[in-house]
Amino acid sequence: MALSQDSFYTIKDIYGLPEGERAELINGKIFYTTPPGRTHQRILLSLAIKISQYLENSSGAGEVYISPFTVILNEDDRTYVEPDLCVVCSNSKLSEEGCIGAPDWVIEVVSPGSKYIDYSTKLFAYRAAGVREYWIVDPLKNRITVYYFEKDRTEEFDFADHVPVGILSGFYINLA
Repeated sequence: MALSQDSFYTIKDIYGLPEGERAELINGKIFYTTPPGRTHQRILLSLAIKISQYLENSSGAGEVYISPFTVILNEDDRTYVEPDLCVVCSNSKLSEEGCIGAPDWVIEVVSPGSKYIDYSTKLFAYRAAGVREYWIVDPLKNRITVYYFEKDRTEEFDFADHVPVGILSGFYINLA
């Protein structure tokens, strides 16, 4: 049963949803999610492999997690997200439950039903929580929008471009 959108909710309400129902919670508001499509999953897997290989083969500290992975973004009970992909560089933020606090790098792959949330709601939530870098990968536009929050800079790239990862010096990703 879906919860009313008129109230403010907590993580307890998320955990109380019927099995199989997916939702995220941002500032006490519920956002229901749908299962991702094939293109979304293909892109997500490609990114996860590239990032994992880089971290394993370099001295780069960090761990890669893909959705569903719990992120208690603001260390409170009103924001629970499951980023498509996130990199956490500090083990102190990790627990068996997931990540408590802001991951260092978050990537969301846009689906038709997530466009507004990815480009607006999550953008502001991630920035406010202290995420260092946020990528929005949009398969319909073949575009990657990168928010380098630490540098207060935003750049756009095509899938054919070598996209620099701001938090991992010397690392570039190409989705072509």
